[in-house]
Amino acid sequence: MPSDLFAGTYARGAVAGAVSGQAWLNAMLRVEAALAGACAAEGLISAEAADAVARACATAMDGGIELEAIAIAAAEHATPVIPLVGELRVRVGAEFAAAVHLGATSQDILDTAAMLLVRETVAILSGDASAAAGACALLARAHAETPALGRTLLQPALPITFGYKASVWAATISDALDSLGAVTAECLAVQMGGAVGGRPPAVGARVAEQLGMAHPAVAWHTNRVRFARIATALGVLAGALGKVARDVTLLAQGEVGEVREGGPPGRGGSSAMAHKHNPVAAVSVLACTRRVPGLVSTMLVSMEQEHERAAGAWQAEWGTLSDLLTLTGSAAAWAADLMGNLQVDGERMRANLKLLAGVDS
Repeated sequence: MPSDLFAGTYARGAVAGAVSGQAWLNAMLRVEAALAGACAAEGLISAEAADAVARACATAMDGGIELEAIAIAAAEHATPVIPLVGELRVRVGAEFAAAVHLGATSQDILDTAAMLLVRETVAILSGDASAAAGACALLARAHAETPALGRTLLQPALPITFGYKASVWAATISDALDSLGAVTAECLAVQMGGAVGGRPPAVGARVAEQLGMAHPAVAWHTNRVRFARIATALGVLAGALGKVARDVTLLAQGEVGEVREGGPPGRGGSSAMAHKHNPVAAVSVLACTRRVPGLVSTMLVSMEQEHERAAGAWQAEWGTLSDLLTLTGSAAAWAADLMGNLQVDGERMRANLKLLAGVDS
């Protein structure tokens, strides 16, 4: 993401923090702890060793390990897992160092950590998007009989009700949310294939059980269908939110004046024109959603991965996925704000209907 100067627009809500560098580090530590527990359960390491690894991971979370140092060292290895494992081995001491990261490869840890973050962030952004859909549904019921002008190809068409328009908004967001929920449920899975994907499944199955995710029969190191489907579903949700926000910007134009954004006092002011009331929340939704398709495209093109480990395509996914989740999450948070505070001018709708369609409501 760009500098914090723009975080208010692009990183609204809780998702940005949930995919921060610290969040990624914590997720990787959770995976390493689960791996050690699984290895102990399979008799590959002692319970004492697994406990030592788990304690080291716990103390390393949330500032217990220097994130910047891991990030700097990651640049020398094209993965943050190698310096992280090195730090954990130092922390457990020589007696238990071999128990850290036993039989795993860097991609096992990062892919599984990414899935943990997807699960957590999709829950957050789905809550915000659901709130936006719910606010649309409330508007649909409240204005079920409020006459309004329908518009096709941006031109006056036949009469509708504003409730109908709001019901379309609610259904659009809900349909996209249903799709995202189904895709996420089907795609969340651990990655525990080992060096080239052929690791026996017992350890991976135990890691999956501990983390509450599926364990596929075959490693998916270079089968990126799971992330591609998740990315595409996020893109569909972003598009749904963008459709609603675009309609609001059109209805809020001064010449139309059928809706107006609410929100905190002073929001929407202009630096040059005191008479303006800009639709800030709708504009912010669109600023986020406009950037999403390019990120989805990057995730799709990154499906082309060589043999048993990608040279560059896998690495391209990490930041792209974080940005995709952040922007979709921000759009959802802005949309909940937008629809929860939308002000509807039924009288202006009637006036426009009479003026532009010749219908006296």
